[in-house]
Amino acid sequence: MALGVVLLLKSDLGVAPWDVLHVGLYNHFGLTIGSWSIIAGLIILTISAIIVKEIPQIGAFANMLLVGTFIDIYLFLGIFVTPDHLIGKIVMFAMGLLLLGYGMGFYISAQFGAGPRDSLMIAIANKSHWSIRSVRSVIEVVALIIGWSLGGPVFWGTIIFSVSIGPISGMALPHCSAITDLWLGKLKDKHERNLMGEDKSNRGAFL
Repeated sequence: MALGVVLLLKSDLGVAPWDVLHVGLYNHFGLTIGSWSIIAGLIILTISAIIVKEIPQIGAFANMLLVGTFIDIYLFLGIFVTPDHLIGKIVMFAMGLLLLGYGMGFYISAQFGAGPRDSLMIAIANKSHWSIRSVRSVIEVVALIIGWSLGGPVFWGTIIFSVSIGPISGMALPHCSAITDLWLGKLKDKHERNLMGEDKSNRGAFL
């Protein structure tokens, strides 16, 4: 997900609404874009916990810290540069969008705790009975408006992201859940076979 964020930033076609907010805060108050991602994530996670009246899982805190940290690492290393041609920018933007959508789907399907923004998305969806894609789209638009008011960069790619991340995440989550369930099922079967093997070994030793 951090890689997806950086690809969007470097595509120079428009950043995600949350990153419009993070960049706007960075321009106003300093620190780093990743730092503001973490700070905003902590506030959002607190709101989500209040809505669902539950303490977030450890995975939510890990997501908050790691995504922000790796955004800053990628930007500091300067691995990615803005392409000179429009086609290259579009490809970079599309890759960033897909990485964000499917990265979100994979870590949610692992059921280890969704990240701050996705915890809020899930909490509101459960309370309102709206679809995931509808809730996500509304949240992104609200973040966009606040970020734009702070002077964050808004381009046509930002609008595309705002209206497409909901359908992409809604499409990605079932795919990722199926892959995760298959993978976890194989791990469970392997664990059970290991236990059966140990049990037979123990019985043989007893006899």
